[in-house]
Amino acid sequence: EAMAVLLGEWAMNTLRLESSRVLVTGASGFMGSNLIPLLRPLVRELITPSRGDYDLLDQAAVRRMFATTRPDVVFHLAGLVGGIMANKKAPADYSYQNLLMGTLMLQEAHAAGVGKYITLIGGCSYPAAAKTPIVEEDLWNGYPQVESAPYSTAKKMAVVLAQAYRAQHNFDAIVLVPGNVYGPHDNFDLENSHVIPALIRKYHEAKTSGTREVVAWGTGKPTRDFIYAADACAGILKAAREYSGPEIINISSGNAITIRELVETVAAVVGFEGTVTWDSTKPDGQMAKGFDVTRMRDWLQFTPSTSLRDGLEQTYRWFLANARTAKLKTAL
Repeated sequence: EAMAVLLGEWAMNTLRLESSRVLVTGASGFMGSNLIPLLRPLVRELITPSRGDYDLLDQAAVRRMFATTRPDVVFHLAGLVGGIMANKKAPADYSYQNLLMGTLMLQEAHAAGVGKYITLIGGCSYPAAAKTPIVEEDLWNGYPQVESAPYSTAKKMAVVLAQAYRAQHNFDAIVLVPGNVYGPHDNFDLENSHVIPALIRKYHEAKTSGTREVVAWGTGKPTRDFIYAADACAGILKAAREYSGPEIINISSGNAITIRELVETVAAVVGFEGTVTWDSTKPDGQMAKGFDVTRMRDWLQFTPSTSLRDGLEQTYRWFLANARTAKLKTAL
């Protein structure tokens, strides 16, 4: 009954993007590049400043950005993002920049009278030992993966800030947690990419070079769940329109698959006809990691619509069309 009352309140406070000036930081990044096409036809005016326009690490610049652009709604997607090696090499940078950006953006958005503020943290902010599927309540029940903790703990301070500003100032800031997102505009650099873009590139290069065997690490038994970027952005938009509350919400598929199934599906989508050999002497990593999506389904009434196969096919088509600019370190 209490939940029904809350849902009714959210419905009554539905955000009208059609009459809003909407500012998106990080518009040229992975999530921003997938959100912008969905946002553009919905809003009165879309504002996408670049790093060259305003330094989000400079409070005066952030304040000037809000004074100049006067947004009604803010999607704060900008951040310093990198792989495990990058985080190991520069933990202070990843901690300081993300913490400062998140703090300045929220403070100055509130001070400027912004009506709705939406930001994201990653699944890496959850405790390394969290049980799967990971529920939102587990966010503070342990320390994240040590290698990326300076980044992931800085990002989850956005939750503390949003809740504090809501409690003290009634500021409508929400924090969402996309799962393992993949799709167009992803990073295909083999040293820095996530598993799906790395696999797509790896099997594409094997196919084009005539390689007959590709070795995959581990047993293929670990499970993960993935969400196509357009679906994740649709969920983010639905939350932006309809949700106003202090609790975080996972945005993911809720459908865990094995790494073996993922590898075989990527190979089929790319058209690699050689042999996939599993090197079981290599580590599997965490055996199961998925996200509980009960809040997403019940609170937002949202379910992703893109199957893994369809999403991989669309991602591969984008990769083929953009191979030269898809953050590749070696030529294809």
